[in-house]
This record gives sequence, structure tokens and C-alpha cells, in this order.
Amino acid sequence: HRVDRRQRQMCIRDRLFSGDGDFRSLVEALQRKGVRVSVISSTKTRPSMIADELRRQADSFVEILDLTKYFTSNGAPSEIRSS
Repeated sequence: HRVDRRQRQMCIRDRLFSGDGDFRSLVEALQRKGVRVSVISSTKTRPSMIADELRRQADSFVEILDLTKYFTSNGAPSEIRSS
């Protein structure tokens, strides 16, 4: 039983780069298995690139446009500095 307890205590996280509402049921199924799901998409575009039901189902939402500061103009990753 020791292994079972450790497995339950493990923090499992998944990231989904999509805004398609069809993924809501997948996110819900993963959450039932104890997986925390972050969705990376955009609400700042017009129209919004994420279905509202997917954003609400996710454990966390990351605005993809906020990540652009981590890339240089040629698309290569820039140095990430902690604030």
C-alpha cells in the first residue's frame, strides 16, 4: 500500500496547447485521474482562440501572448530571468 499512497501524492501536470472546446472532456477525464491540466491559448485575440468551457475546466490557464517575451525576434528562446 505504500506505493499506492506515493502515487496519489505525486503531482502530475499536463499542458495542452489548444483552445478547442472539444478537448474539455479530455481535460475532465485527466482531472478525474488526478492530473492537473494547464491550457495554453489566447483570450486576447479577436475572436478569442479558446473555448470558454475549456478555459473554465482547466486547473490553470496561460495566455500564450504573455509568453512572447521569452522569445527573440528570430523565434529562438531568450534568456529567462526570474523577477
